Amino acid sequence: MKNFSIVALIFIGLMSFSSLFVVKEGQRAIVIQFGKVERDASGTTLVKEPGLHFKLPFVEKVRMIDARIQTLDDVPDRFVTAEKKDLIVDSFIKYRVSDFATYYLSTGGVKANAEQLLKQKVNNALRTEFGTRTIKEIVSGERTELMEAAIIAAKSSSDLGLEVLDVRVKQINLPLEVSNYIFERMRTERLKVAKAHRSEGREQAEIIRADVDARITIMIAEAEKNSQTLRGEGDAQAARVYADAFSKNAEFFSFVRSLDAYRNSFNSRQDIMVIEPDSDFFKYMKSTSGK
Repeated sequence: MKNFSIVALIFIGLMSFSSLFVVKEGQRAIVIQFGKVERDASGTTLVKEPGLHFKLPFVEKVRMIDARIQTLDDVPDRFVTAEKKDLIVDSFIKYRVSDFATYYLSTGGVKANAEQLLKQKVNNALRTEFGTRTIKEIVSGERTELMEAAIIAAKSSSDLGLEVLDVRVKQINLPLEVSNYIFERMRTERLKVAKAHRSEGREQAEIIRADVDARITIMIAEAEKNSQTLRGEGDAQAARVYADAFSKNAEFFSFVRSLDAYRNSFNSRQDIMVIEPDSDFFKYMKSTSGK
């Protein structure tokens, strides 16, 4: 009897433990009995709120479902515009589970399966909206209308037990091959413009350089002309001074000129002069009177 009591207590403890389950905050639970979702008398799914709950051990199974708002941010996808141009669109979806029984029956309660089906539906809606708009319309100002239309179209995901709260387009890019072609064309055009500017700059530089050279030539010619004029006037004035001095005292003038000639001739000790001693050049060196 004692052993039987111990076994009975253990069995009762295991049964009690397996009949209890806890639903955490942010989650909801549904009870599965013989492969069917447990419902009340009116046919409404029984959804367990956060807290401690009971179930029939070994008969009922509990599936936990995240009831919080989820974000589906997958890889960018390719869409075609009304102009038959490809665009790479990066978007994200905000959703949550609205019908837990439908969600479980349509996706098996697997989040990855639900997101894959949801992405297909939303992408189909976005593809329809992109197909009716041009690139200019999409980029310039109709992005909000596009996203609102995508949200309305994505309401069809209710058959998955999901409620789409928001669809947002983060970034719109051209395909890599198209971007490379556009960038290469822009680079070619910029190089062409730069070459034209350089050519115009060289032409202007030559014009400016020729104008400056002409002005310099004219200025040098005028300066040379003025210098020749001033030099001629100086020489004429010097000649008049010499002539006046010579006419006043010819002997003294001749003496001064001879001294200047001596100074210039014997400026260096290494100077050599080949000249006759009785030359007129030495007449003031032979006699103090110069005679």
